[in-house]
Amino acid sequence: MRNTGFLYDSRFLDHNTGDRFPENSRRLIATMEHLHQQPWFDSLVQIKPRVAEIEWIETIHKRDYIDHAKNVCESDAYQLDDPDVRISKESFDVARLATGGALELVDSLMRGDIDNGFGLLRPPGHHAESNRAMGFCLLNNVAIGAKYLQKQYGIEKVLILDWDVHHGNGTQHSFEEDPSVLFVSLHQYPFYPGTGAYSETGKGRGANATVNCPMSAGSRDTDYEVAFAEKILPAINNFKPQVVLISAGFDAHAADPLGQVQLSTECFAWMTKRMQEVAEQHANGRLIALLEGGYNLEALSHCVATHLECLMNGQ
Repeated sequence: MRNTGFLYDSRFLDHNTGDRFPENSRRLIATMEHLHQQPWFDSLVQIKPRVAEIEWIETIHKRDYIDHAKNVCESDAYQLDDPDVRISKESFDVARLATGGALELVDSLMRGDIDNGFGLLRPPGHHAESNRAMGFCLLNNVAIGAKYLQKQYGIEKVLILDWDVHHGNGTQHSFEEDPSVLFVSLHQYPFYPGTGAYSETGKGRGANATVNCPMSAGSRDTDYEVAFAEKILPAINNFKPQVVLISAGFDAHAADPLGQVQLSTECFAWMTKRMQEVAEQHANGRLIALLEGGYNLEALSHCVATHLECLMNGQ
C-alpha cells in the first residue's frame, strides 16, 4: 500500500458557476459522496490546500492578467475573458486555493509525507494561458505546480501527462520552449480549443519536448493503449522524469456529455498504472494528479475512485 494524499476543501464549491453550467460544484459534491462510501477512503492521507502565493502564480501568469482576473471576479461579473469561463465573486480566491492545493500536494510529496497524491479541486486549470482565462480555467494549476517543483525543490525534469479530452493549450504554451518539462497530451482532435496537432512538438530549445497524440472522435481503450505503446511511453522513458504530474480530466469517458471519445472507467485505471510504472522506474514513485474535466457525475465519481485505488495499491 502507498501513502496516497487526497486534497479537497469544501471552499472549492464557492466558485459558483450555476447548476446549468457543465463545470459546477455538483461535480465535487457527487464525487465526495461516492468516495465516502468506499471502505478505503479513511486510509487516504487528507491534505488541505493553502491560498497560492502570487509569486508562484507569476511563474506562469502575467501580473497584469492576475490583477485583471481578481478585479473582474470581485466586480461580481458573470464571465472572465471568455463565455466559457463562468465566475462569481469568490472565483479568483477559489482559483488561488486550487492552485495552492497543487503546491501543498507538492510539499507533502517532497517532504515524504505521501508517496503520491490526487487533488479533487476546481476550477480546473489546463486551458488557462499566461494572459487569459479559457475553457472553465482561471489559473493553470498543473503548470504552476511544475514550476514550483523546479524552483522550490530543484527538480530538473518534470513530466506532465494530460489525458483530458480537451487539449491542454495553456500548459503546452507555458512549456513549449522549455526542454526541462515534457508535456504529453492525448485529446480529441479536431476539437476545442483547436490546438494539439501532431505537428506541435515544441519550439526552440523545447523542440521535441511536446508530444501530442490527437485522437479521433469515437476512439476507444485500444486506441489509447496503442498511443501509449508506440509514442507516449518511448518518449517518457527517453526523457526520464524525476516527478510525474497528471492533468487528470475524466471527460474522455464514454458517458461524458462534452466529448466523443469512448473510454471505459477501466482505461483510466490502465493509464494510471502505466504512469505509476513510469514514476517507479524514473521518479522514486513520485506522482501527483490534479482534476481537470469530467462532466458526467456518475462517470467522474467512479473514475476518481478507480484512480485513487490504483494510486493506493501501487502498480
